[in-house]
Amino acid sequence: MIVIKLGGSAGVDVDAVCADVAALAQDRVPLVFVHGGSHATNEVAQALGHPARFVTSPSGYESRLTDRKTLEIFEMVYCGSVNKGIVERLQRAGVDAVGLSGLDGRLWEGKRKKALRAVENGRVRVVRDTWTGTVERVRTGLLTMLLEAGCVPVLSPPGASEDGEAINVDGDRAAAATAAALGADTLLLLSNVPGVLRDKDDPSTLRSEIARDELEAVRDEVGGRMKIKLLGAAEALAGGVKRVVIGDSRGEAPVRRALDGKGTVIA
Repeated sequence: MIVIKLGGSAGVDVDAVCADVAALAQDRVPLVFVHGGSHATNEVAQALGHPARFVTSPSGYESRLTDRKTLEIFEMVYCGSVNKGIVERLQRAGVDAVGLSGLDGRLWEGKRKKALRAVENGRVRVVRDTWTGTVERVRTGLLTMLLEAGCVPVLSPPGASEDGEAINVDGDRAAAATAAALGADTLLLLSNVPGVLRDKDDPSTLRSEIARDELEAVRDEVGGRMKIKLLGAAEALAGGVKRVVIGDSRGEAPVRRALDGKGTVIA
């Protein structure tokens, strides 16, 4: 069992990843495809006059500030154009893909954070009226049914709160929770960089391997989205996933390259 998470930053190669997923699906490799959509959401939010805002937690993790209007834009892009674009690509390649959000059937469920702490101008403040949360439970029954029917589930945020509200959840951590819940052997986190870099501007500084006991130290060294990818990797390994590969979505056969260990292997 493989769980693949494709990031949503500018420059990811959706076509290459979908072509490779289709090849694996035709070889009957069971897999779940999770995706993001941050760049497209930022563009749509800007066009609608409600530009994206981001906050940084006291521990250094950056996240989208999600009020109700932002959540509605988020759903429109993630669950709509991005999700169905991936499903269409896979269907055209002969894959019986089924697009769902974590809200559907409460696939990804957790508590809604009514407030969060953020650092602004060196001071910590409390932000209220947020629609965010963390995946605490993955309801695997629906996913198992789809997999047994030969389908490829294509999943995106949001998730569901315990009260059935839509909540913005981090895609990397949701993919990690899904991999752990399904007993996956491997979690692939693919984006627009080769893997974990010692110098974020120099691809030659790729870390080809990170041991489990090094994860926390490396996480303290990196910034941006990579920090939360490493948090997701730690959570997946703690949940029983055998290995996590952080790899590049760009180029030929990106999924199979990552499965072969191209990128940063964490085990």
